[in-house]
Amino acid sequence: MATQHDLMTKKIPTGSLAKQPFSHTERRGSRRCRITQLMRIRPSDPNKDHFEDMRGSVSVSRSGVFFQSSEAGYEVGMRLFVTMPYSRDPASMAREYLAEVVRRDVLPTGMFGIGIKILMEMGIQHSYNFGAGNSR
Repeated sequence: MATQHDLMTKKIPTGSLAKQPFSHTERRGSRRCRITQLMRIRPSDPNKDHFEDMRGSVSVSRSGVFFQSSEAGYEVGMRLFVTMPYSRDPASMAREYLAEVVRRDVLPTGMFGIGIKILMEMGIQHSYNFGAGNSR
């Protein structure tokens, strides 16, 4: 049994095996945060079947987003337009990005886990409504 001195000096008592720390190579380029942020996602390729997916993110980093979706149209390598944070408020500061699907996992719930890599920012999206009102 380890004595108090052994515990303070971190000596391993004789007769016990040292546990090796779990080695995991991190492939992400930046840290991720578990943030739920509403996104509007749609394919950027006009030759693909069109869909519009409104989802909340599961985790976000500077260069990517992971979310869950029931939409089966996502494929690895597919390019997307992603608007986030998405809001219908005309004063929102939503930005649109070009992204690529880098991961598609089938989840036990029947949904898909989708990982996307942000390729570039398209710009701020304005949702002005000029309608058929009075013009001056």
